[in-house]
Amino acid sequence: MADEPLYGSFVWYDLMTPDPDAAQGFYTKLIGWGTKPWEGPMPYTMWTNKEAPVGGVMDLPEDARKAGAPPHWLAYIAVTDVDATVSQAQELGANVLVPGTEIPNAGKFAVLQDPQGAVFAVFSSSEAPATEHSPKVGEFSWHELATTDHEGAYDFYSKLFGWKQTEAMDLGEMGTYQMYGLSDKTLGGMFNKPAEMPGPPFWLYYIKVPDAESAAEQVKEMGGQILRGPMDVPGGDKVVQCLDPQGAAFALHSTAPQGN
Repeated sequence: MADEPLYGSFVWYDLMTPDPDAAQGFYTKLIGWGTKPWEGPMPYTMWTNKEAPVGGVMDLPEDARKAGAPPHWLAYIAVTDVDATVSQAQELGANVLVPGTEIPNAGKFAVLQDPQGAVFAVFSSSEAPATEHSPKVGEFSWHELATTDHEGAYDFYSKLFGWKQTEAMDLGEMGTYQMYGLSDKTLGGMFNKPAEMPGPPFWLYYIKVPDAESAAEQVKEMGGQILRGPMDVPGGDKVVQCLDPQGAAFALHSTAPQGN
């Protein structure tokens, strides 16, 4: 990740689940992803979108299960030096869940917990990074942090990754929905989760689909659950927040038809 434009970008997405085979059946039908076995030292399958890898799926690690971690998606953010980033994150109040770890012939990663408790990962690679572009169907298009202190969280991530505030929306009693990004690209938003939203702070990742409403029906037909939506968001797009059949939270996003 030596190329500076990708520093601070979301570059990979792993699903940690108790049933990888069932999860593959669900997401390949819902999103249209393909799968490709990884030739490595542990069982791991990559998700592909029109042959391009976008992430992977693996067994929820036993130590994570014992620690009470539910099935979940974990995103990796590009950095140039994992160890230096981990050190800086600790100075800013983060906890280290998985220290810097080499992936054979791939790069190095670490898993961190931000000061408010949300989990994310960092990754560096010696390979040439992919070219930045607007998210296509089958790619992750939005990265949303539900937290207890969105101002403190933004301060942490902006110092770590260089994120900048973009637009902000007034959510009334829920406070502010603060969007953030890199240069002229908005990556997602942060907000303070309401008291009725269970669990600790967490990241939710949105996958772009052709039609969020029809995809929501498909989620239900295949044994998933709808948590919220489908609903309209500013600009005419639609989103829906879901649980897959194994219990991992994810979301779907479709853009407004052109010309509307």
